[in-house]
Order: sequence, then structure tokens, then C-alpha cells
Amino acid sequence: MGLFEGMEGLGLSGLKEINVIDKPRTTDTDREKAAAQLERKEEDYIFDKKYQCPVCDLGFTSKCVKTGKLQRKKTDTDLRPVYDFMDPLKYDVVSCSYCGYSSLTRYYGRLSNHQIMEIKNNIGKTFKGLEDKDGPYTYDEAILRHKLALICSVVKKAKNGERAYTALKTAWVIRGKRLSNDKNDPENKALYNDELECLQNAYDGFVLAISSEPFPIAGMDENTLKYIMADLARKLKKFEESARLIGSVITSKSTNKRLKDEALNLKELIKQDIAKSR
Repeated sequence: MGLFEGMEGLGLSGLKEINVIDKPRTTDTDREKAAAQLERKEEDYIFDKKYQCPVCDLGFTSKCVKTGKLQRKKTDTDLRPVYDFMDPLKYDVVSCSYCGYSSLTRYYGRLSNHQIMEIKNNIGKTFKGLEDKDGPYTYDEAILRHKLALICSVVKKAKNGERAYTALKTAWVIRGKRLSNDKNDPENKALYNDELECLQNAYDGFVLAISSEPFPIAGMDENTLKYIMADLARKLKKFEESARLIGSVITSKSTNKRLKDEALNLKELIKQDIAKSR
């Protein structure tokens, strides 16, 4: 029996099927937009870019993300960006398919003769090659490339800032896979441990970099880097250091409003974590 059954006695028999709430009318444009959302594919947001390897001098392609195509949905507390459809962080490493030389896109370019020899001797001699596959990278493929970039940063004796930032980006991609898994996936524990190890390496590297390298470091000014370090310290349960760093960001006159707001939010999280640890 419908809600308005029995209203015939009032002469309202023609209104039995009345809708109390008017649903928005779906237009052709709305339907087209909805269809477009359903049809979105990751391969539509990436392209192959040509590079020439500074180590082996061979040409290869690496997948890149088309700029301006994705919308940021949110940002993690350590400033990892999260997008609405796919994870563009998977594509932030350039890897030579032939000799294995890899780095974050930010650092890809010329190498010294000594660095070239180190890469050739320690990686190129035994490297078995990377498949130039069609289509998007899986998280496992992206993590492999990020780990290769991290190894190369050590082998070529890159500055601590580059090593730390590469470790941070590797942690972010590992987190991306972990969060894309079902929450009960048994793999998540190992992924979380790998993420923490990368965050520890990032924190240690930034500590060294901030005392020996000029700013910007990895494209970040001092306040932004200290903010990230504060959150890394929090995740690593270094609460005293975390509180000191975030206090420095909050009290700095050069901290912009957006970052200061983020810092105030992080300060509250630090307080909560300290309370939970007692």
C-alpha cells in the first residue's frame, strides 16, 4: 500500500503516485558527464616521453602524467597529494630500460663522470633490463622504479636532500598501494613496515641536508621542509623533536597562512599522539 492510498475519499485519486521530494531532472549533459566519469581510464592521463640516458647514452621512453588533467582531492599530513581518479605519483621516476639508471624526474639530467662510472659498475653491469610495457604502471611496477631510483641516489653519492626526498616519494607510493588494498589484505603489514623504513630514511636524510645544504632543498623552502620533518618525526614517534619542529614553523614570520594552518592542525595531532603514548 502506497503512502497516499486511501486519499480517494477526498477526491484525490489522481495523486496516488505523487512524489513528496522532486528529484533533480537529469539532462543529456548530466548523462554525458556521468558516462565520461565511468569511461575514464588511467592510460588517457599518461603519455610516453623520450629521454636519452646520461649513463649508457641510449634513447628510451618513460611514462609521464599529462599536466592539468587531474584534480587534487586532499593532502596527507606529510603533504602527500591525493587525486580524485588515479595516483600520478607512480610516474615520478625516470628509469632507463637498458642500464637501470633511475631518478626522480626533478633530478634527472647530467651526471659527473665519476657518477656515471659508479652507476655502470654497480648497477649497469648486472642489470637485466626493464620492460617497456604499454598502459599504466601497476603500484608494484612504480614501487620497483622508485626503489631503483633510491638505490641509484646512493650509488651516485647524491646529496642527502635528494636521497631523502627520493625516500619520501617512495614511501608515498608504497602508501598508495597499501591504501588501495583491502584493509584486511595480509600484504599491508609488510607495506606499512616498508613505508616506515622509507620515512625514517627521509627524516634522517633531511636532518643532514638541512644542516649542510642551501635552500631550497628538493624545491622546498625551510618552513615547508621543517613541517614535513615534523610530521615524519610524529609518525616515527619522535614526539619531542616533532613538537620542536612544528613550533618553529608556527612561530616563523615567513610561514605563509596556508602552511601555518596546516602546522596548527599538525600540532594538535602531535598532542593527541603524545597523550596516547603515555
